[in-house]
Amino acid sequence: MSSYWHDLMGWLQQASWVHFLVDFQWVFLLYFFAINLAYLLLNWVSAVRVVRYMREYRADYLPEALRGYQPPVSIILPAYNEQATVVSTVRSLLKTTYPNYEIIVVNDGSTDRTCELLIEAFGLERIPEAYRQRLPTEKVRGLYGSARYPRVRLLDKENGGKADALNAAINCARYPLYCATDADCILHPQSLARVVRPFLEDARVVASGGVVRVLNGCRVKDGMLDEVGLPDRLLPGFQLIEYLRAFLFGRMGWSQLNALLIISGAFGVFYKERVMAIGGYRRDTIGEDMDLVVRLHRNLREQGRDYRIVFVPDPVCWTEVPSDLHSLRNQRVRWQHGLAESLWPNMGLMFSRNGGKPGWLAFPFMLFFEFFGPIIEVAGYLALIILGLLGLVPWSLFWIFLAASIGMGILLSVNAMLLEEISFRLYPRSGQQLRLFLFAVLENFGYRQLTSVWRLTGTLRWLLRPRRPHQWGQISRDGSWQQAGDAADAAGTTQAHRSPRGRS
Repeated sequence: MSSYWHDLMGWLQQASWVHFLVDFQWVFLLYFFAINLAYLLLNWVSAVRVVRYMREYRADYLPEALRGYQPPVSIILPAYNEQATVVSTVRSLLKTTYPNYEIIVVNDGSTDRTCELLIEAFGLERIPEAYRQRLPTEKVRGLYGSARYPRVRLLDKENGGKADALNAAINCARYPLYCATDADCILHPQSLARVVRPFLEDARVVASGGVVRVLNGCRVKDGMLDEVGLPDRLLPGFQLIEYLRAFLFGRMGWSQLNALLIISGAFGVFYKERVMAIGGYRRDTIGEDMDLVVRLHRNLREQGRDYRIVFVPDPVCWTEVPSDLHSLRNQRVRWQHGLAESLWPNMGLMFSRNGGKPGWLAFPFMLFFEFFGPIIEVAGYLALIILGLLGLVPWSLFWIFLAASIGMGILLSVNAMLLEEISFRLYPRSGQQLRLFLFAVLENFGYRQLTSVWRLTGTLRWLLRPRRPHQWGQISRDGSWQQAGDAADAAGTTQAHRSPRGRS
């Protein structure tokens, strides 16, 4: 038996595919050093920028002289089966300190009581308002307004997906700027003013995005964030660290280079006419938020315009994240699929003559590290294990490489946690800081590897089935962050549908 096993191992060691695995390790090694170098550079740029931003704006985020010049904003809230949270979200938006705004809730053919609850909670009645369809959408059934809440309007339409709902709201938006958010999000009263500020300071700004934070573990009362807390469960806690890392480091760094390719669909402000000029949101993609920003870059670069797409680190939008593996897996697979749908139709931006930093830095980063990265990462670890079993690489090399990978992940996560602590201090208590540190360390032992597998699944699904029909993503959530009075408006539902994005 031992002779047979020795002969088999000898044959395997001579196989051509084994030699390919040996050569592939150099690709894996190069990828590992390149991506971590890029992350460290982004961390450095982001840390410098966040500290400088807090020095400039902590005392007075908007001088009195500028307050009267704040442009009116249309807040767009697409909703599909969102009865668990939509009423609390609208109440939160009504508490904003912004002087001139409207709220457009789009009921995208919900099959639950989303529409009925909104009508009951805000006294909405059907109104004979003209609807100009500049962007094509599914059929609009009716428009509703309220005498008690004149800022709130409801647009009821047939189901067409999130992008279609956003386009329908843009069609009936009255104001030059619009803010896109999700139906399960809670905004700080000053968040809208802060995220609009770049439009006042720089006429070149065409889009601005803010920070999205994890709502799990917090408490909301009457549409207002009553208490900031940490999740009680590991899965939302790991995602909290991910969001800190993605927004405070990833997006802050790219914004400083004017190469930001993602503004979260949960919280972003855009010039309406600029979005209409490129045809609005693509309805055949599940990554409509990133796709829109990439197309804005490509269109403005082709026209040779001087523009800015920026990220503001302190306007906070709070959102509930998945607390079960099934919902989280579906979310990450969809994010990866949406990433592919955003990159491949816009390949003309990469390395183009007028591509600038978006085309020469950010786009290649997203393509090679975010899209192809899961393939290289998972394949690299599997190749190391196979070569170790065949005796072609020492096991000590595998453990050293694994330790380096985990150590770098911990370093990046802890850096994000420390930057949050020295700048915004949303979790000031020592017990909270200890739990954040534990989340930052523990997420590197299994969770990050699991998300890499899920991202690989999304990549392979797009490669095998690139033209999948659009549908809203399903995430199970309970809205437990609501107080009893707010939760009663949800009529006891536990299922909701959405298509969130929080990637870096």
